[in-house]
Amino acid sequence: QVQLVESGGGLVQAGGSLRLSCAASGSIYSINAMGWYRQAPGKQRELVASITSSGSTNYADSVKGRFTCSRDNAKNTVYLEMNSLKPEDTAVYYCNVNVVTYTLTLANYWGQGTQVTVSS
Repeated sequence: QVQLVESGGGLVQAGGSLRLSCAASGSIYSINAMGWYRQAPGKQRELVASITSSGSTNYADSVKGRFTCSRDNAKNTVYLEMNSLKPEDTAVYYCNVNVVTYTLTLANYWGQGTQVTVSS
């Protein structure tokens, strides 16, 4: 089993910054892609950013230039640095990790979600 623990959400004014973290632990042989999704009230969950094991990143158009996704492979942790936040960034943010377990099973896990609220 794999556990994901998210932290770093909160309330911030427009133009401010937040940094989210998601640490994976448990039966992990290796981690492939890691990423962040978000879901605003009444909307579908959407991809915000992802990062491959080699460090290649992908971003939603709405966050390009403002958000940075990074990872620390030694700590099995993925980060999302969010700058120039806008009220429309308000959502619950979920980390997502694609893992190869010690039984060499490929599995996908979600964090518990962390609320990000941006006030205007």
